Amino acid sequence: MYSYENGSGPELIRQAKRGDAKAFSSLYAGIYKDLYKFALYTTRHPQDAEDAVSETVITAWEKIGRLKKEEAFRSWMFTILKNQCRKMLRERARKDKERKEDVFSGTTGSREPDYAGQHDVREAFGALGEDERMIVAFSVFGGYQSDEIGSIMGTKPATVRSKKSRAMEKMRRLLAPCTGDIEERT
Repeated sequence: MYSYENGSGPELIRQAKRGDAKAFSSLYAGIYKDLYKFALYTTRHPQDAEDAVSETVITAWEKIGRLKKEEAFRSWMFTILKNQCRKMLRERARKDKERKEDVFSGTTGSREPDYAGQHDVREAFGALGEDERMIVAFSVFGGYQSDEIGSIMGTKPATVRSKKSRAMEKMRRLLAPCTGDIEERT
């Protein structure tokens, strides 16, 4: 009898590729938290994050036989998740656009509250562009290096590094306390 808890990653992947659901479940259990954190910080909504991870797991299970390199399982899962999050973000943007059009046409009375000036880490992260959020999330939550992120996102490692640097600087500026008034008076 095979021990799933003590099995090695490559052996579990081989078992999963042969249709062993317990082996796949064991692999998934080992990275669930990282997948969820990535999805949560990318989509910024717990329900969307759960949905993205669920869709990722379903897709990965259906396509595990296509995984070429066993050592690439983790990055393969994150690539699927990245694509799922992008799909959700595009759908949300489409719905937001429709909602705004309804507001301007007067068909709804709802309006989103204005949070200008109230930035926390999530809001600063949310202010980043889609690629910037993906890069920061892969780096911070996935622990990936720029060459790995570049491979997942289909871009050069140098581009990843420069986008990450700009994204982190943007977040620093948004999170920095307002000191302009104090400096001007002294």
